[in-house]
Amino acid sequence: MPHLKQNDNPAEVIATGEPVRQCAVLRTRRPQTEMVRFVRGPDCSAAPDVAAKLPGRGVWITASRDAVSTAVREDVFSRSFKAETSAVSDLSELVERLLLRRLQSTLGLAKKAGAVVLGFDQVKSALQKNRPGVLISASDSAKDGRNKLYFLGRSLYDQLNTAGALTSDELGMAFGRSHVVHALLETGAFSRNWAADYIRLIGFRPAPEQDWYSGTRET
Repeated sequence: MPHLKQNDNPAEVIATGEPVRQCAVLRTRRPQTEMVRFVRGPDCSAAPDVAAKLPGRGVWITASRDAVSTAVREDVFSRSFKAETSAVSDLSELVERLLLRRLQSTLGLAKKAGAVVLGFDQVKSALQKNRPGVLISASDSAKDGRNKLYFLGRSLYDQLNTAGALTSDELGMAFGRSHVVHALLETGAFSRNWAADYIRLIGFRPAPEQDWYSGTRET
């Protein structure tokens, strides 16, 4: 897939062999990588478990702002946990922040491991040497620069995963810099894990790359 995006076909999802969970809101089945797990905390409130590692019974909800907001509005957590369970009104914003933090953490670890390249010239050079895991451009990047990198990658590889939902400031925070505009994650565990979390993040914020490179006119 040229751009990382959520799968909207439950039949295809089940056929992939990935772990599948049922959304407590939509009642559809999706791969676990496209959902967010919630647990009932000691204070009887719904707590996001974005790493899906906290103990206890979990409730799964599709990773989208609408689904999480509906769960809060319709008291889905109380029904699912079979016990009174409160939820903060801005739960979808909290999930977005936690997913962003997780993405930033993975980028920081990738930098320490030498598995990411930063900067236009460095990314351009790396693209010409090896197939990338994910080509990342900041949401506030300049059209000319990101297009040059994208079309270079497309001229070299039949598939190019792209991501553009993080701002240059958000990318900069991941790498301990004031801002980062272009980055390239190498193929491997870091890019696989990052891409899975990114798919969930874009359920909560726009994914501009889906318009940047689709021929849709930018506004």
